[in-house]
Amino acid sequence: MKKLYGVIGCPIHHSLSPLMHNDAFQQLGIDAHYHAFHVEKEDLQEAIKGLKALGISGVNVTIPHKTAVIPFLDEIDEMATRIGAVNTIVNENGRLIGYNTDGPGFVRSLVEETKTDIRGKRILLIGAGGAARGIYFALAHAQAERIDICNRTKSNAEWLIESSDVSIASAAYSLEEAEERLAEYEIVVNTTSVGLYPDVEAMPLSLNNMRENTIATDIIYNPLETKWLKEARRKGAIVQNGVGMFVYQGALAFEKWTGIFPDVERMRQIVVQQLGGK
Repeated sequence: MKKLYGVIGCPIHHSLSPLMHNDAFQQLGIDAHYHAFHVEKEDLQEAIKGLKALGISGVNVTIPHKTAVIPFLDEIDEMATRIGAVNTIVNENGRLIGYNTDGPGFVRSLVEETKTDIRGKRILLIGAGGAARGIYFALAHAQAERIDICNRTKSNAEWLIESSDVSIASAAYSLEEAEERLAEYEIVVNTTSVGLYPDVEAMPLSLNNMRENTIATDIIYNPLETKWLKEARRKGAIVQNGVGMFVYQGALAFEKWTGIFPDVERMRQIVVQQLGGK
């Protein structure tokens, strides 16, 4: 019997996960299908009940459900619990178990694509949502020197730091405060959706004070290069888009569902080609 997998989010029409995962199933000879499910915030609990009722084998979780989904699951693994966000659910004999592959996926892509050693680096995260929590934890685990967080609502950045059990030097800033201190950082990461298609002219943070050769990475992959990354490139930064994180978090989720780690380079090519890149 064909197994069913999917992704839940709102909005979800832009997701490339179905294309990427269905190709992997086909290449590996796995009788399964992956579908995108649009789920409004107020319908999340019923949607999770539906996963069990329909016997769906696993799903990814994206904006805005990564934190809100936790109370509706049967079990959360240790990393996802510490992060406080879930992006992957595995149905194990009717029990829904939550994991987080965002952070590990981001770190693997950052190291691979920029050839940098995270150990000892000073890092600024823009945003304090579910993706930021996963990335914060994973970067700390990779032995960054310090990780500061800036957010439009500063108290949310403060809460992310205070609620984490990660032992690392961190401070919370407003966007304006972070812009003034930008030269202090070797890596700057946009974890927000600011600049995501179709709002492609928006920028999460001014880069006036960014140093040359800073690594600027944006977890957005549509468009392939956001206006913020284009500006960073003009400032002499080393830039990275969100394709690598998207591919690796998906590959790690695929492995949790099937026990098989897929061809990440094939996944990357599919995503980039679909987005009009080379």
